[in-house]
Formats: sequence, C-alpha cells, structure tokens
Amino acid sequence: MLVGSSSEAEKKVISILRVLSESSQPLGSITIARELERYGIFLSERAVRYHLRITDERGHTQPLGRDGRMITPEGLEELKSALAPDQIGFILEKLEFLAFRTTFDPKKGTGQVAINASIFDRDDFKRVLVPMRAAFKAGLCVSELVAFADEGRKLGEVVVPRGKVGLGTICGVTINGVLLKAGVPIESRFGGVLEIRDGKPKRFVAIINYDGTSVDPSEQYIRAGMTSVLQAAKTGSGKILANFREIPAAARSVVEETVSALRDAGITGVYALGNTSEPVCQIAVGMNRVGLVLLGGLNPLAAVVETGIRVDNVGEAGMIDFESLRSFWEL
Repeated sequence: MLVGSSSEAEKKVISILRVLSESSQPLGSITIARELERYGIFLSERAVRYHLRITDERGHTQPLGRDGRMITPEGLEELKSALAPDQIGFILEKLEFLAFRTTFDPKKGTGQVAINASIFDRDDFKRVLVPMRAAFKAGLCVSELVAFADEGRKLGEVVVPRGKVGLGTICGVTINGVLLKAGVPIESRFGGVLEIRDGKPKRFVAIINYDGTSVDPSEQYIRAGMTSVLQAAKTGSGKILANFREIPAAARSVVEETVSALRDAGITGVYALGNTSEPVCQIAVGMNRVGLVLLGGLNPLAAVVETGIRVDNVGEAGMIDFESLRSFWEL
C-alpha cells in the first residue's frame, strides 16, 4: 500500500498515477516525464519506465503496447487513498467539474453525459444481470441507458482490465450539468442512504456531506453493506442510494420543465422535488430554497453487491457521448 509512505520512490509512483488519472488516453514514458514536471518531479524516461514496472506489478496500471499505459480501477482506488489527506472536499470539486463538462441537450438527445463505471469478472456477467434487472425494472436508477465495455476498452476515464467487463451507468451529476446549462444554480449537499416505503421516499438514514469527503459516498455505502436495493426493488420498501441538492425557489418552474425534457430523453433520476422552504425527506432546506432528491446511479450495482458478487465501482468516472449508450434491456 502507498498510504502513509514517505519514501521518495513512493511519492514518484503516486505522482505517476496522478498523471495517468488525469488523461483520457494511454500515456507513454516521455509524456509522463514531461507531465511530472508540473508537480516538481524531474525523472528521465528510463526512470519513469522503472516506476511503471512497479505500478504494473501492483496492478495499478495496464500496459497497452506502443500506446503506453492507462491507470486501472485499482490504481484509482490507491491514488484516492494516498491523496486522501489533501483531498477533503475533492468529490464536491469533481461534481462541479463534471457538471461543467456536461454538454447533453435533452431535446436533441446529443452531447456528453457523466457516468459511473462498474467492473466485474467476465464469468459473472450473466449473474450480474439478474439483480440489476430487478433494480432497473423498479426504476431505481438515473436511467435505463448504459454503456458496455470489454477488456481494454474505456468507460469515461477508466480502462477495463484483462478478464473483466465494464458497465457504465449515467451519473446523477448529469442532471446538475443540464440544469446548469439551463441557468439554474444547483448546490450539491450530500450523498445518502434513503429509506423508501411502499415505493415512496421517506427519510435519509445516513448522509455524507460532499465537502467533507474525498471518496464518493455511494461507493462507501455499497462497501459497508448499508443498502437493500434488491429488497426495495421487489417489495417497494428498503434502503437505496440517493443524493440531495438545493436550488433557488425562483428556478423551480425551470427545473420542472428541464426535468420533463430529461424524462423524455430517458433520464429519470429526479426522485423528489420539494416546495419552497419545506423539508424534503426530513431534510431542512434554506429560506427561499427548494430541495431536490436524485436517485443514485449505482443503485443497480448495489443490488448486485448485495447478492455477494464482487463489483469494483468508480463513481463519477468521466464523460461519454449520449448517443453511444443503449438500453439495459438490450443486454
């Protein structure tokens, strides 16, 4: 593990992973050496190759021939852990960045949307579809549109390792981005576990503020086994992943219009829209503000993990063209 290490060699390895995490394309040693200079690290091409052999052995990078290397999901997790002390509030910054990069136009059905990436063993593919089917059928998702990627292919910024397959689900931050483009300032407050009863949202039973964490809340809740998405999908009652946003009350009519356009385009992640200054799911909102509850894009994958199948989830994994998505039911 890199966490807690103060050696110069490990700092260089962390910096290399950081450079790779910022690229959507494979990088060679020459490019990595040049990018490292931004962090005040000066390594020769030969030295970079030496450190890359270390990251390859740890499974944190994947060689792609002459194209160079990509960081793996394990590498991203290691990087998050290593940089955690410096990244309080990192998720909030990431949400804002992806919202800004969202170019999706729901009326035209074109542009880029933010996605989550979920990686699992190829041999588990058919087993994975069963619990996911229940969650999608119950509507416990941001959208039924997904992206599929085989080994060596990418989902956002995540490359699928050998022997694995990946599934991309639309991330709720896409809704932030579309509202932002419509002129609506939106405040992302927290990610949480939402209790639902008889198919209706009741209350949040756990929350993690975005400005106080370096790890996506949904990833944490899934790992901790705090969801019962499969039960909620089958009975209408259970605990699911959800996120809380706030908007100015004056923008509510614009939000309603935008949400309708999103729904027509196949994005149905808005689960509850409150009224001016009124609590939503027992969460108080500010004066002249309106609360907004979004479904967690990783709910279908939480249902998979609940059955005991191993899934590596990367929330807010990057961007993808909306037109490259297809219906989950086609899988």
